[in-house]
Amino acid sequence: MSYRRGRTLGVFYSPGFPQGVKWLLISNVAVFLLGYFAGLAQLDGPLRLLALVPADVLKRFYIWQLATYLFLHGGFGHIIWNMLALWMFGADLERLWGMKRFLRFYFFCGIGAGLCVVFLNLLWGNINIPTIGSSGAIFGILMANAVLFPDRTILWGFLIPIQMKYFVLIIGVVTFISSFQVTGVSEFAHLGGLLFGYIWLKKPRSGMDIVGPVSRQYRQWKLQRAKKKFQVYMKKQGSDRDPWLQ
Repeated sequence: MSYRRGRTLGVFYSPGFPQGVKWLLISNVAVFLLGYFAGLAQLDGPLRLLALVPADVLKRFYIWQLATYLFLHGGFGHIIWNMLALWMFGADLERLWGMKRFLRFYFFCGIGAGLCVVFLNLLWGNINIPTIGSSGAIFGILMANAVLFPDRTILWGFLIPIQMKYFVLIIGVVTFISSFQVTGVSEFAHLGGLLFGYIWLKKPRSGMDIVGPVSRQYRQWKLQRAKKKFQVYMKKQGSDRDPWLQ
């Protein structure tokens, strides 16, 4: 998937690497490689204490698992797609909010998704099944993009142009339907990430509305960017003029 700002398509757009996104990428990849080369990729030994196991949280009070499971991944495909989505959709959010707010949002969605996994698996009787991966936080990031940049066009699978709001709607519906089936993927975490991402954006926090100020900040950012482009354009136009003319 690739996108440009607004409704423009672009395969070669690069959102860059702001600090929060960069360190999340480094941390996730480092933990994955450590587990892989240490022969712990199958959640044996110490890594199982970091995976989210509802029975451990409810009976043994291993509450750290609600955060640590976000840094574990089950294979190269798993981590590559999660980190790609984090980079592509998280970078603009961090630029808009700043690193601290973005990281708070990331872990709010990830931990919220973990709570959904615990309690929904408790209802379904699967409390001994471990859950790993940053997908809960990533789905929260997708929800934020759908709310803040609904008309932004992305290339789904690098081929199909689709607006962000419809993309997230489709994956939300597919995830909800898949939650009734045994797929080997924790759809509860995905649904929880979408839910907590929406809650963060739509509900007042500490007496403040999040979406309004962020939307205004985004419009101001676009205005400043347009001004800089115009200034660059005028400088180029000025350099082409005859220096003897006033």
